Amino acid sequence: MRVGLTGGIGSGKSTVAGILTELGAVVIDADRLAREVVAAGTPGLAEVVAAFGSGVLGADGELDRPALGALVFADDAQRRRLESIIHPLVRARSAEIEESADPGAMVVHDIPLLVETGQPDRFDAVLVVDVPVEVQIARLIADRGMSEADARARIEAQATREQRLAAATYVIENTGTREDLRRRVAEVFATLKERGARGGRVAGR
Repeated sequence: MRVGLTGGIGSGKSTVAGILTELGAVVIDADRLAREVVAAGTPGLAEVVAAFGSGVLGADGELDRPALGALVFADDAQRRRLESIIHPLVRARSAEIEESADPGAMVVHDIPLLVETGQPDRFDAVLVVDVPVEVQIARLIADRGMSEADARARIEAQATREQRLAAATYVIENTGTREDLRRRVAEVFATLKERGARGGRVAGR
């Protein structure tokens, strides 16, 4: 079974991915792959430098992420240009990992921009980790040291909460305790395993 996992920045999606891994899912982390495909010496990094200039390349030959971020987060056209380079590389690497998984495994693709990149229909089910926008902002300020303006800019660069919820097969609400979250994830995981064993796509909320 192929499952998409998404959620806005600060929603706790990475925590959910960790719980799914503990439960036995094969989790493919798109963020990690996005770093891997532009590591020093890769064709992906060469493409990024060609598109954005040598100013995004550090002295160590690695991508200077803050410098690149300064270029793309405030400019929709530049962000789309970067995504047109990164996303195909990540999808290709994801496919390689998925093909190596056991045939009966639940493969969860952890994709922050799943909705933004039009991918919900690629999966048997889509899990959306959901919190109110104000909770996202508070977490980004407290956990990542962002200013409120920076936090709002990052959130506004993603799909809206309503757009993500519209794509959800299952919603995982994450405003309670870690124990509450784990119970909900375990419940969804068990339902997916049961319905997946019957074959085909699943339905739920």
